[in-house]
Amino acid sequence: MANQNNEPKWYILHTYSGYETMVRESLLRLIENNNLSDMIVDVKIPTEQTIEEKANGKKKVVERKLLPCYVFIKMIYTNQIWYLVTNTRGVTGFCGPQGRPIPMKEDEIRKMRLEEFVTDADFKIGDKVSIDNGPLEGFIGTISETNDATQRAKVNIVMFGRQQEVEVEYVQMQKVADTAVEIPAEPEE
Repeated sequence: MANQNNEPKWYILHTYSGYETMVRESLLRLIENNNLSDMIVDVKIPTEQTIEEKANGKKKVVERKLLPCYVFIKMIYTNQIWYLVTNTRGVTGFCGPQGRPIPMKEDEIRKMRLEEFVTDADFKIGDKVSIDNGPLEGFIGTISETNDATQRAKVNIVMFGRQQEVEVEYVQMQKVADTAVEIPAEPEE
């Protein structure tokens, strides 16, 4: 099934276990070495931040793969591109009938957060935000750094009793009105 309108679409690649990062790097080299940036637009391994507790009782924020053994690729499908991608070391094939790729649907792309962008983000350093999605949901913090190109911000939150700086996507947070009510001090006797 050829991509008739030459518009890049997202496809799913299946890889050997533990080869996801190597496949992504190999595909990026393939794009660069063969000048295929107009045919293969993006290669992603969706990850999320989770909190892991180590054996010594300490907790740590770590990145983990959402779907091990899968790499997502945005490309214009042709037989030549199919051949180059499927012959990349670590790739077992495309997800689809007889190894032929089927483009992902719009809601699948949004669910995997492959292309979810906030267009009217007006976050700035010092803004108070609440994190509404992901493993840090429910935390409130202050923005210390923004990056509109990657749609991410560094937010200072209090976690495990101390100040932590975490990276949060714009779509995972929203501004909080600073409505702190000052509590009067206890009257002295």
